[in-house]
Amino acid sequence: MADLTEDDSSPLCDVHPPSSADAGVVNKAGEPGRCEFRIRGRLGKSLLVAFPYLHAEANGRDTVLTGLLPDEAALYGVLAQVEALGLELLEFRRVGR
Repeated sequence: MADLTEDDSSPLCDVHPPSSADAGVVNKAGEPGRCEFRIRGRLGKSLLVAFPYLHAEANGRDTVLTGLLPDEAALYGVLAQVEALGLELLEFRRVGR
């Protein structure tokens, strides 16, 4: 279960301004893009099974999920799963271009 400690001093989600390079998950070569999701709290094994294609790593009090997503549909699938489980998404970003 996620550690749902309240901390009113932090924003719900870090927003990064979009750029032309941020359109979609797939890179210019048509390869899957590496994505990183920072979730509030440390996710236990029962919650991590909901993200079988992502690697989980504890980072402080949060969990960072990383992995390759083949397209925007996969991205929206992960976001929908985060929402369905009632998890708090702190940050999403594409990494390692």
